[in-house]
Amino acid sequence: MAITFDKALGIHQHALETRVKRAEVLANNMANADTPGFKARDLDFKSMMQKAQNDMSGFGMEKTHAGHMDSSAGAGNADLLYRVPEQPSVDGNTVDAQSEQTRFMRNAMDYQASFQFLNSKFTGLTKALKGE
Repeated sequence: MAITFDKALGIHQHALETRVKRAEVLANNMANADTPGFKARDLDFKSMMQKAQNDMSGFGMEKTHAGHMDSSAGAGNADLLYRVPEQPSVDGNTVDAQSEQTRFMRNAMDYQASFQFLNSKFTGLTKALKGE
């Protein structure tokens, strides 16, 4: 029986990819903290992980006819959500720089944890191949 990387690595690779995407979105928010009218965005990590798990299980939705709508994860920015500001600024910008920095640092720590999990999976696979 052949083993694939998807089965061997589990959800950890998808978690790492999602953390990278979220870091990009949060960095973009921080870069536009002084841009009038800029709306802060974020990713829903939980829903993206649920989508990845459904895709891995093989029970996800599939486009079987040309008239069907595309329900894949790569369909534009469907996973990007607008953040509701606690206190919007006068110029319409919804970025709170301190909150964004906090979210960015938390995401960085979560990225490190996901990376550690993925690294331990590779270490285990290496040991299994060597017969240790």
